[in-house]
Amino acid sequence: MARIKLELPQALPFQTKISIRVTDLNYGDHLGNDALLGLIHEARVRFLRSLGYSEKDVEGVGLLMADCAIVYTAQGLLGEEITFQVGIGDWSRVGCDLFYLMTKADGTELARAKTGIVFFDYALGKVRPVPPGFLRKLEG
Repeated sequence: MARIKLELPQALPFQTKISIRVTDLNYGDHLGNDALLGLIHEARVRFLRSLGYSEKDVEGVGLLMADCAIVYTAQGLLGEEITFQVGIGDWSRVGCDLFYLMTKADGTELARAKTGIVFFDYALGKVRPVPPGFLRKLEG
């Protein structure tokens, strides 16, 4: 069976910790795939907040998730505190990929993921270019 391979960028400058809740577990008593995507969303919101943004307002435009990929390497169990490291790469004219590395307290990699985002003007219903102010914040 062919597996997805996900290469992470060199720099994952943002870090946050999130504990696995009972509502994040599936029938196997480990972190469910749907719950992990929700935790990735929480990490993305915290990353944006650290830059002074929200998903609805990045220099006047919002974000739209275009795709995602998750590669699991270990089980997540109830109560475990997971460290999410976040970085950006694969820029295009209208978007980029956010990359996530999730590790357990003992350093074991739980998963890695990427979400493709595009910048979107919800009022007009149109894709917009990457805001220059957003790029400046990430470079500086």
